[in-house]
Parts: sequence; C-alpha cells; structure tokens
Amino acid sequence: MFRKTFAVMILVVLLLSAFQIQPLQAQTKNDNQLIGKAREKVQEIGTGKKARVEVKLQNNKKLKGYISAVSTDSFTVTDSETGATQTLNYTDVKQVKKRGGLSPLTLGIIAGAAVAAIIVGVTVIKPVLCDGGAGC
Repeated sequence: MFRKTFAVMILVVLLLSAFQIQPLQAQTKNDNQLIGKAREKVQEIGTGKKARVEVKLQNNKKLKGYISAVSTDSFTVTDSETGATQTLNYTDVKQVKKRGGLSPLTLGIIAGAAVAAIIVGVTVIKPVLCDGGAGC
C-alpha cells in the first residue's frame, strides 16, 4: 500500500514538473491596496502635458512622461521627448510619483541660502559700506 501511494506521488510530481504546471497566486490585500493607491494618484494628477509623472512598474522598470489618457483599469503615459505612448494597467504599477516642481530638500537649501545671505549682509557688508556706522 505504501509503495503504491509513494509511486503515485512521485508520478504526479514528475508530470507536474514535465508540463511546468505552477500553482496560481491570488492577489493579496497589499496588491489591491497598491492598485487603489496608483489609481487614486493618477486621478489626482490628471491628464495633459503638465501632468508629468514617474511610474515604477512591478518589474522595477521606470517610465517618465505625462499622463495622456485615463480609464478605469489603465492609463497611458506619453514620453515627453520621443512622443511614444505606453498604456499601463494599474495591476502592473508599483508606484506613481508626480514629477516637476521643487523637492522639499531643494526648497530647504534655497531657504537656508537666503537666510545666510541676509545674515552676511547685515553683519558684514552693511558695516563696511556704512564706513563704521557713520550716516547709515
């Protein structure tokens, strides 16, 4: 009895591997959340040449361009330089980022430089130009 069961199990494993049958993977809750976030972000950004995005796909490929069309299960990204379009399903998208504008780091650097320029102007340049405080 044990030999027959063992032989049948080995036969099944060999047949499955010969035909390369793999078990299906169901979408998890995380996948559904990623799809929802991507759809929401695309809706928020909108369409047109000013709707510039950087899209990271599930296979870690990145696309840059602008959103030219949106539907319920996909959206189209057009490359600004070449004009090539690519329609992406939300299931293939890992992340959508809006491009353009200044990043928070850049804004911080600009603000720091402005504050430093004011401090240097008040403490160093003004006394030199006013000749020690006479007439300023």
